Amino acid sequence: MNRVLVLASRNAGKLRELHEILAPYGWALRAIGDYDTTDVEESAPTFVENALLKARHASAAAGLPAIADDSGLEVDALRGAPGVHSARYAGIHGDDAANNTKLLAALRGVPDAQRSARFVCAMVYLRHPDDPTPLIALGRWEGRILDASRGADGFGYDPLFFVPDCGCSAAELGAAQKNARSHRGQALRALCAALDDTTTP
Repeated sequence: MNRVLVLASRNAGKLRELHEILAPYGWALRAIGDYDTTDVEESAPTFVENALLKARHASAAAGLPAIADDSGLEVDALRGAPGVHSARYAGIHGDDAANNTKLLAALRGVPDAQRSARFVCAMVYLRHPDDPTPLIALGRWEGRILDASRGADGFGYDPLFFVPDCGCSAAELGAAQKNARSHRGQALRALCAALDDTTTP
């Protein structure tokens, strides 16, 4: 029987991606939108702190254990930007096209050798809203930023993120390939490995 978690995200792409990774572990995901329509202000300066804010809100709203991540893109030529502001880099949360357009403009004229970047993910698990010992896992996916979008799959900055060992963008990878390499896949697998009977809902 599947164990139920609430995912602190309304992002359909993220929900689908995490469901595919979690299913073999016997976890079933429910989206926060099934329980609450209030968005949490991601006001913290770090990925870990923002993930905790979202997980506590989701667990309280759903009455279930919660999982949340805060993920973003760090571009070396931009001194780590957009970082924790990745989802709202262009001003409107979740506007992937505007975010990608702004990133390309910021890197105009920067040569390939200086376009190194990485996706970063902080993933947290809470047994309940006041859990004093949350599980925290981190993932990093190294690559570089292309000068034009490639691929139609994925979401966010995937069309601009070149994966050197695959020779293509993240948006050109199949779901299984992406999940095996991505920052979110790394963090989620580490989190699942840390779960034991004491954290089973």
